[in-house]
Amino acid sequence: MNYTHKGKFKKKFKKKAFIKVQSNTDFNNIKSIYIFKKIFNNLYKKKTLDLIKYNKIIQKRLNIDFNDFKNYNELIEIEIIPVKNDISFSQFINISNEKEEKYYHIYFDDDTSEIKRNYLIEEDNVSTIKIIIDNKITSFKELFKECNGIESIYFKKNNRNDIKDISHMFFMCSSVKSINLLKFKADNITNMSGLFFGCSSLEKLNIFNFNTSNVIDMSSMFNRCSKLEELDLSNFDTNSVQYMQYMFYGCSSLKELNIIHIFKIFFI
Repeated sequence: MNYTHKGKFKKKFKKKAFIKVQSNTDFNNIKSIYIFKKIFNNLYKKKTLDLIKYNKIIQKRLNIDFNDFKNYNELIEIEIIPVKNDISFSQFINISNEKEEKYYHIYFDDDTSEIKRNYLIEEDNVSTIKIIIDNKITSFKELFKECNGIESIYFKKNNRNDIKDISHMFFMCSSVKSINLLKFKADNITNMSGLFFGCSSLEKLNIFNFNTSNVIDMSSMFNRCSKLEELDLSNFDTNSVQYMQYMFYGCSSLKELNIIHIFKIFFI
């Protein structure tokens, strides 16, 4: 891969600076931390981190170690399908980046260029939206809150287990029919309150693999999931749970509920 840099360094160098980044590149000759970071960012976008993964020189210059590369390789990837002919073009992600660096990246139909906004406009005609969230995000609270323009949500990649709060993550996603969380790690989550609250179009949900041993709050978790017909929670560990009020309130279509291993549960 070739990396070319021009611009700010034009005055410093008599000629324009051209840096070829290859497996045998001598990083000792690159003096600028700015250029190092540009190289790093470009490598990340191209998903070719192997070049600097084992290179001690560039790791030292950028003050990074192997775990940084591991974290970047373990970004959370979410695929969503917007509602067809959604005239409201609703916002579809709720990570606040006010006064902070942007820690999520949005692509339409697997486009390689990052979309600089987090909502759809009328001119957009897309069938698939990909969201990539990096390791700076540690809470998914209200992540898709009131995103009523989404029909399907699929967590395609999630190797991290440092997320602790997913309360109201899908709150009032009234158009979503399918949520795939089979690859979602819930090992250290303590708050699941209102997780699927108001998902009134949700028909099928598989969270059998959820590790809920650390969860304290499950209140209103499935509140108003009025189209959900079956739910298997037989693998749930509720020994740490303190709050379950209104957990299944408004689940008017629920025909099959497997809670055989849940010992502490209250129906209110």
